[in-house]
Amino acid sequence: MIRSTLMIAAASVALSGALSGCALLSSPDPVQLYRFGGASAFAGTGATSACPDVHVSMRRVDFPEAARGDRLLAVTGAEAAYIKGARWVSPAETLFEEALRNAFLDGGTCTVLSSGPLTRDGLLLSVDVRRFEAAYAAPGAVPDVNIVVLLRLVRPGDRSIVAEDRISVSEGAGENRQSAIVAAFDRATAEASRQIVLWTDQQGFQAMRD
Repeated sequence: MIRSTLMIAAASVALSGALSGCALLSSPDPVQLYRFGGASAFAGTGATSACPDVHVSMRRVDFPEAARGDRLLAVTGAEAAYIKGARWVSPAETLFEEALRNAFLDGGTCTVLSSGPLTRDGLLLSVDVRRFEAAYAAPGAVPDVNIVVLLRLVRPGDRSIVAEDRISVSEGAGENRQSAIVAAFDRATAEASRQIVLWTDQQGFQAMRD
């Protein structure tokens, strides 16, 4: 009887430990959700347009594989990792494209993004984001947020390239904290969007004149 009681007690302890271990494994670390793209690319510029509309269709924004999704990419030299405990509320490529489309709406420029089929004199814009990351000079240093974008403007009719260019933006975070890094992503996205809109505007208007 004593032996049976000891065996039952041991089994109970083992089961309790197993359940405790399962509880620990099923409780993920807390994650803070962030977004970027809220900063206006043209705030306070008073930009207005007096030129003819340039109708542009924008392809889906392309992102590097490592920066896609909801994780915040950090790079130190040749090493890459994701910032622990932080996620974007939506995939980074989605937030970036939303910010860019809003910049085209707010910029007061010649460019009009087409929501339907291209017009006869319309152009096609390709936005290829090559870098979207927090870059550290050394472990624990204050990072810079770097965005590098390749742009191409094409005439769909004959597939001729109207213009190509590369835009690079860097914004210092000021502090090595999640909120400061996210704010730097927000500023860098706004500046990259501003430059993309102005470049598209200038190149598209020039293409109409040629």
